[in-house]
Amino acid sequence: MDPVGPCGETIIDYSIYDAIRAGFGKLVFVIRKDFEQQFRETVGARFEKRVAVEYAFQSLDSLPAGFSVPPGRTKPWGTAHAILTAADIVHEPFAVINADDFYGAASYRALATHLQSGSTDSAMVGFVLRNTLSDAGSVARGVCSVNSDGYLRNVVELTKIERDGAGARNTDASGQVIHLTGDEAVSLNMWGFPPAVFALLREYFQKFLEQNGTDTKAECFIPSAVSEWILAGQTKVKVLHTGDLWFGVTYREDRPRVVENICRLISGGIYPERLWS
Repeated sequence: MDPVGPCGETIIDYSIYDAIRAGFGKLVFVIRKDFEQQFRETVGARFEKRVAVEYAFQSLDSLPAGFSVPPGRTKPWGTAHAILTAADIVHEPFAVINADDFYGAASYRALATHLQSGSTDSAMVGFVLRNTLSDAGSVARGVCSVNSDGYLRNVVELTKIERDGAGARNTDASGQVIHLTGDEAVSLNMWGFPPAVFALLREYFQKFLEQNGTDTKAECFIPSAVSEWILAGQTKVKVLHTGDLWFGVTYREDRPRVVENICRLISGGIYPERLWS
């Protein structure tokens, strides 16, 4: 909720502005139930007169029958579970984003065009790895393999990527280092899905819990789910590319760069100085 625009706008303000003008007509915020009143008053109320707004609540105990929260777990179940919480209120093709990531107007237009095309394929907006790194510390990214037809082969979730000269490197939990060129396409959780994806998500999350349900820290990531569906032939994912820059606030030290980039976009006429007039 930290402001990054000249009139108090947050990153999510710019995301929603871009989504509405690209043709999206409904917002679903996935939040914690105990955060609802504050979120509605400080964020949701700004949009309720402009577009349909609904809320889905992700909680540790929103689990399939037969499963329970293991003692000591406080961590959410991950991005796949977050999307699954919206299954009862999303019945149309939809996009998924992170609230603290700035993806750029062209990314929303590309996703909207794909979702309105009638295709049953899923989609993902791919960004160049080196353009998504933080100078303040390591980041988690889904590193993608893309075939010659522009479809996703798989996504490998690397959770500790940092700059390394002109490239990057990831260090896993065991200390093993993987060197990266920096040119890799990465997923930043900007996806487009048909509503049929919820059936796949239910099945995947159930299997995740069977294997990891007693782990207090394991998370069910949407890139891992998508990779498994591709391998099983259950879905195809078109990789969309845009020329827009991504930026986000992984660390508090990233905020000045975000503010500077938004000022530059306003000066270039991409956004008005006052976003909501």
